[in-house]
Amino acid sequence: MTDEQLAYFKKKLKDMSDELLSEANRTITEMTDSGGNYPDPTDRATAESDRNFELRIRDRERKLLAKVKEALERIENDEYGVCEDCGEDIGVARLEARPVTTLCIQCKTKQEDYEKAKAS
Repeated sequence: MTDEQLAYFKKKLKDMSDELLSEANRTITEMTDSGGNYPDPTDRATAESDRNFELRIRDRERKLLAKVKEALERIENDEYGVCEDCGEDIGVARLEARPVTTLCIQCKTKQEDYEKAKAS
């Protein structure tokens, strides 16, 4: 991978990290600012359901943030863009679609096929 491509993905990953942290801070602010005084039980249930949904999304984003940090570490260690299973380069198109990936498309396909067979 060229230095320009690494710089591009580093910026892309940092932007993802900044956006995820911004969304987390927005959620914290909204949840602490909301009064939560709902006299109608239906309104209270809807608000609780919305809050739970928001927290599930943030939990998924928290996991993604950890993957982003790991990808940035791989860039610093000159390991970014290399499949951790087969050692081959991960295609730029795959990294563009999923910049935190650690597997090339062939190894990911094999992994998914194995998981499907195991689940059957």
